[in-house]
Amino acid sequence: MIGLRLYLAQRISAMLMAPLVLGHIATMIYAVQNGLSAAEILERTQGSFWWGAFYGLFVVAVSIHAAIGLRAIVCETFSLTARWLDLFTWAVGILLLLLGARAVAAVVL
Repeated sequence: MIGLRLYLAQRISAMLMAPLVLGHIATMIYAVQNGLSAAEILERTQGSFWWGAFYGLFVVAVSIHAAIGLRAIVCETFSLTARWLDLFTWAVGILLLLLGARAVAAVVL
């Protein structure tokens, strides 16, 4: 049952990430082609609820997706028990979520 839940969580996070990645890349190409510097881009995102929501959702999806993917790699590489794999997955997911949230807050707030 846990395998099915992890499978579904990773697939759903991938479905969320696909349009978010495309939106991010399109926005970056547009910004760079118009000659905006990184400082100007950050200045334009300050205080924007929508950019915060966009990148906040992106961080959540990536954190879930990456933690489950790393779990699969660690499971195949090392012979850890399910309990250690669960602990590893949660630790990586929370770490990525915190780092990503910090980055989003720095950009938007």
